[in-house]
Amino acid sequence: MLLLVCANLVPVYGVLVLGWEVFPLVLLFWLENVVIGVFNVLRLLCVRTGDGEAPTAKLFAVPFFTLHYGIFTLVHGVFVFVLFAQGMFDGFGSPLGLVSSAGDALTHWKLQWPLVALVGSHLFSFVVNFLLGGGYRRSSLTKVMARPYGRVVVLHVAILIGGFFAQALGSPIWALFLLIGLKLALDVRAHLRANASVDPVT
Repeated sequence: MLLLVCANLVPVYGVLVLGWEVFPLVLLFWLENVVIGVFNVLRLLCVRTGDGEAPTAKLFAVPFFTLHYGIFTLVHGVFVFVLFAQGMFDGFGSPLGLVSSAGDALTHWKLQWPLVALVGSHLFSFVVNFLLGGGYRRSSLTKVMARPYGRVVVLHVAILIGGFFAQALGSPIWALFLLIGLKLALDVRAHLRANASVDPVT
């Protein structure tokens, strides 16, 4: 939990020291969705198949999730650039273009270390809760496949609405902190709900 909170407080440094506005904040939150998808693929590869799930089910589940979640995340990414980039980056209408634009924005706003912090938080959760904590034994392929969508949908809709509101106000610092606080509250809630269930991963 402490690592999760610390990772979510990194954007505070970005706002106070690096002068971030809405776009780099929302972009970082979207990049975390990509990280979540990558770690969920790893969970699918590691989880034990449950009752009624054939061991070969992973041969379908992993490519299906990768494609479905990939398209889902791609559409969200396009919304982020259309609504908040204000024409700073072009060519994000295709998967390769979006990757290129995200890379350019990552460099422009110096988001490498904040992204590393988020990756570290999810890596810690994957190793400690899912692998060492035995989450891979208590969950199932079906649960792991469905796991990211509820969190990502609620979080991303909230972030888009909050980001649009903050941008409309000219990105005042209180609105940016409100956006960060909203993200942190949703993450903590998702973490507590996940750890209270049979699948203790976040």
